[in-house]
Amino acid sequence: MFTIYHNPRCSKSRQTLALLEPKAQENQQEITIVEYLKTPLSEDEIKALLSQLSCNPIDMMRTKEDEFKEQNLKGADDATLISAMANTPKLVERPIVSNGDKAIIGRPPENVLAFFAK
Repeated sequence: MFTIYHNPRCSKSRQTLALLEPKAQENQQEITIVEYLKTPLSEDEIKALLSQLSCNPIDMMRTKEDEFKEQNLKGADDATLISAMANTPKLVERPIVSNGDKAIIGRPPENVLAFFAK
């Protein structure tokens, strides 16, 4: 099963979902779509994704958003960044696809095809 943390207004997120859907269907895998702007991630969910991504919080953030600058997050510690993503979902990079063990950021969208590489 795959989970995509998705923003339907984002072209990269839509492209990633379009690449994921046929591949998941071929492999008889279900896709859960989480519109994270409507259903924000908790700090624990963010930490789990960070572990699956094997990255630092800053690598999972949209650092060019006005909210990033307004909250003075440049140089902030990991706990502050995680809290900021939980409280301001717009700061979470999109899309993120998880298979439960590993996660991939769909930028570029073709990154998600790594789940299906043999």
